[in-house]
Amino acid sequence: MSEADKDLKERDRTIAENESERQTTGDIRVSTWAIAAAVLIGLAVFGWMLAR
Repeated sequence: MSEADKDLKERDRTIAENESERQTTGDIRVSTWAIAAAVLIGLAVFGWMLAR
């Protein structure tokens, strides 16, 4: 395997690791928003039930 091929594979591996990290961060951000929305909806329903 030539030196250029090794460099290219290392570059691709680094790009894949960075993309994986970025994807994980995005998933956590979406999950946080989903949990917050579910809690707010739950509190609204609970408050509505208490008001009745």
